[in-house]
Amino acid sequence: MALVAVGQLTSTASMAHNLRQCQLLVGKAVKAGAKALFLPEATDYIGSSGEETVHLVKSVHDSEFVQGLREEARREKLPIHVGIHEPGLDGRKVKNTVVWINELGDIAHRYQKIHLFDVEIKDGPVLKESNCVERGTAILPPFETSLGKVASTICFDLRFPEIGIALKRQGADIITYPSAFTVPTGKAHWEILLRARAIETQSYVIAAAQVGRHNEKRVSYGHSMIIDPWGKVLADLGDKSEEPEIAVAEIDHELLQKVRREMPLNRRTDVYPEV
Repeated sequence: MALVAVGQLTSTASMAHNLRQCQLLVGKAVKAGAKALFLPEATDYIGSSGEETVHLVKSVHDSEFVQGLREEARREKLPIHVGIHEPGLDGRKVKNTVVWINELGDIAHRYQKIHLFDVEIKDGPVLKESNCVERGTAILPPFETSLGKVASTICFDLRFPEIGIALKRQGADIITYPSAFTVPTGKAHWEILLRARAIETQSYVIAAAQVGRHNEKRVSYGHSMIIDPWGKVLADLGDKSEEPEIAVAEIDHELLQKVRREMPLNRRTDVYPEV
């Protein structure tokens, strides 16, 4: 079994501030004995507008945040899975990505969010991610780690079971959902959807979440979670935002195989197509 840490923080528009928060989380993860740290969507920064989001973006080579986390991973020999922004293809939009920084400090995996958050909730948030974010175009296969095979999705991808099912079919042991859920949608759907994704894919789900007030326009729900293949919540960080926090849980491959062996999900792909 391997111990993993899920982190929770309140990112602002300052990469330097956010890096300091993540350095605290790295220290807590190392002290806890975790073999990897999973951080939320957009951990590098959260802007107050689409224009600011585009203005702040830097390449991974120029980002003090990414370079700082690479150094942390290298020094502590701790892999870090973290959501960041990267420049888009035409300079008018950004990419919403998640990267796996391995224990050598190298970026060994990168996934770009394919489902964008365009919502208009009555008496709630109005967010049009597609105004400033470029859509990803591919589901990437799980990648090998000391924890097992890890697969990446991001936030709004959670609402589409097809992506999780496709990743399970490709061998995923752990499916990640780094997020910055709004409070109304989080209260209504966050835990329900995460547990459903774990149950239907019989996989561990690790969902690092932003929490609290980022600026005058944006508040995140929190409740970073780790869920086992039976749908049991192993860790829940709640909605406190006074300081960055982690929670830890064991990845038990014997349980993973037991659940899959005792309740095989043999899909009728002769009746409906396989994703």
